[in-house]
Amino acid sequence: MWERFEIESFLTLAEELHFGRTAERLGVTTGRVSQVIRKLERRIGGPLFERNSRSVRLTAVGQRLADDLVPLVDGMADALRRATDASRGITGELRVAFLGEWTAPALLKAVGLFRERHPECRVVVREAQLSDSRASLLDGSVDVLIASYPFDGMACGTPLLVEERVLAVPAGHPLAGEKSVSLEVLADHPVVQYPAVTSAAFKRDRTPGRTPSGRPIPKGPAGASFSEMLTLVALGLGVLPVGEHSRHYYPRPDIAYVPLRDAPPIRRGPVWRTGNTTARVREFVRAAADVAQSQGPCHQPADGALGRA
Repeated sequence: MWERFEIESFLTLAEELHFGRTAERLGVTTGRVSQVIRKLERRIGGPLFERNSRSVRLTAVGQRLADDLVPLVDGMADALRRATDASRGITGELRVAFLGEWTAPALLKAVGLFRERHPECRVVVREAQLSDSRASLLDGSVDVLIASYPFDGMACGTPLLVEERVLAVPAGHPLAGEKSVSLEVLADHPVVQYPAVTSAAFKRDRTPGRTPSGRPIPKGPAGASFSEMLTLVALGLGVLPVGEHSRHYYPRPDIAYVPLRDAPPIRRGPVWRTGNTTARVREFVRAAADVAQSQGPCHQPADGALGRA
């Protein structure tokens, strides 16, 4: 059996590929790290690292060992955290944000269940903006954000809200009177763009560069906020695919919302930074999943049954 320090030394060196940095992280000397690795290699019967005066690299055997050990070590750490959480309870403060007013009702249900289960943990709720949603997760000012998928670079939980897509057009636009339209019409009109700081995967999903058949979609101006983007639509500077919620939360006499009959639904739910998967975050995400399972994600169908789930 390997000792814990031996496993930690091996995995740290496999990550750093530098004896000095490994020793610094472990709080030991480089000689101690070298001694442990040599001991492991004798036990294995072959080299785990290729090293010279300029570089350190994993051998094929070392890489395979690292790949096998990482999930086992992570699983042990998770088991210990769960045991600790169970004995100590969930306390402290959880900071949750929502992006868009339409996500607030689903968020409140998850918050209510979390508070019921963990009354000693304080929950702080605030609204995020398009311009700071990602930054707030990265800098730790927000632990969990209720937002649209995909949200690249972040972990995503069970969807709490599912809705159909519609196309926002000026009220006097030729498409405004249509019962429904296809995504192919995007090739014929500029599409208003999201701010540059918005997730790349999100923008590809909401404002793609091409239609399903491969026709290029012209880009319109970008807005700094969702309200500003709708104003650009009203000014006739472009159209914008949005969720059905917009019809209810942003009713405007200068904008018409036309169902998109061949677009997939939009899903929204908890997103968080993987490196910030604390006990509080895990329990909140679990509460959100339980709410979705017991009640089903809140589904807002587009006008006119389009036959999509």
